[in-house]
Amino acid sequence: MLLIKNGYVMDPESGSEGKADILISDDGIISKIIHEGDENSISDLSDIKVIDAENLYVTAGLIDGHVHFRDPGQTYKEDIITGSASAAKGGYTSVIMMGNTIPHMDNPDTLKYALEKGKTTGIHTYVCGNVTMGMDGKELTDMEELLKAGAVLFTDDGKPVMEEELFKTACQNAAKLNKVISLHEENPKYIKENGVNSGSAAENLGLTGSDRMAEITMVERDIKIAKETGCALTIQHISTKEAVDLIREARSEGAKIHAEATPHHFTLTDEAVKEHGTFAKMNPPLRKESDRMAIIKGLKDGTIDMIATDHAPHSAEEKAKDFKDAPSGIIGLETAFSLGLRELVEPGYLTLMELLQRMSTSTAKLYEIPGGAVKEGAVADLMIFDKDEKWVVPNTFASKATNSPFIGETMPGVIKYTIASGKIVYKS
Repeated sequence: MLLIKNGYVMDPESGSEGKADILISDDGIISKIIHEGDENSISDLSDIKVIDAENLYVTAGLIDGHVHFRDPGQTYKEDIITGSASAAKGGYTSVIMMGNTIPHMDNPDTLKYALEKGKTTGIHTYVCGNVTMGMDGKELTDMEELLKAGAVLFTDDGKPVMEEELFKTACQNAAKLNKVISLHEENPKYIKENGVNSGSAAENLGLTGSDRMAEITMVERDIKIAKETGCALTIQHISTKEAVDLIREARSEGAKIHAEATPHHFTLTDEAVKEHGTFAKMNPPLRKESDRMAIIKGLKDGTIDMIATDHAPHSAEEKAKDFKDAPSGIIGLETAFSLGLRELVEPGYLTLMELLQRMSTSTAKLYEIPGGAVKEGAVADLMIFDKDEKWVVPNTFASKATNSPFIGETMPGVIKYTIASGKIVYKS
């Protein structure tokens, strides 16, 4: 058994908080929570491992609904083992892996491979199923078959599903299965070169870039289809203020629309491209300060209900290419929580509890996976951290990759322990 003593416990599911001890059973379940002032206590500590969390916070392990572990097919960038280690170091106990692998997650065998490998990592690794075969937008996958193989959501992340009638059928199929389709909303019609916002940021590189209408037009279309079919949708890595407004309106009308924000989109603008080059290249691109603030407003009022990293590792050689030729994406699992503290909590945009809810509970509830709660009978997926202690982002990570624009920056929030199913999977 494991006993966490003297910690300040925050339960993002109920919103309750206060000093307490947590007893974890050998089967990885929270068996007892003893709040400060309770008469009950644990006197016999024999055969119990004790973590003293005095002056530390104890909360639910973080849950990321959007990561790329490149496994199978591109394991020189990352694999399920190293990606999971990166997650654990960042306080994550559960992740959902995207399906733009090689082969794609459009067949049960690939899903089963990823799930089996994930069982060796110590954290909970979940898989998606693709919407279309080979992510080519032409032929729908057998969603029911992929669901039986273990998919917790459906997505062609990395590409939009452009054929409208095909997508409408996909939404009807997903609605029958009561599962979510998660969408990468970038219409190629409005993109000359991806990864950089059109306007001055692109022009400084001699490029045209990606116009904001690429996202806006797809979000408009897909909200309409969601309303028609009753399908639940997640708008991934939202980047424009107009898309935030569209989602807010759709949610107010009762549509089953959800949204993710990434730490890089609520932290940086397209000005970062000047300083960080390809380490600030991602799809959708960083946009303007007004877009960044609209995303923060959406996180505050619940329009955007999840924070996801879109952890996208690439090799140093790939990111060293010219901007136009380098791949898009950055790693994010080891810096996400600290960025949430620095950019959202410290300025007063979100409370700490709200940040924890958007980084755990909301994702667990939407995708119907365990976690996101600190209560008796729940799985013991926990993060123990010092909110105020500072650290400097190093140039090496638990991830295989180093493509982060935040290297060298000072961050608040040091993860002391990550505990998954009652087992310590990371200790600083």
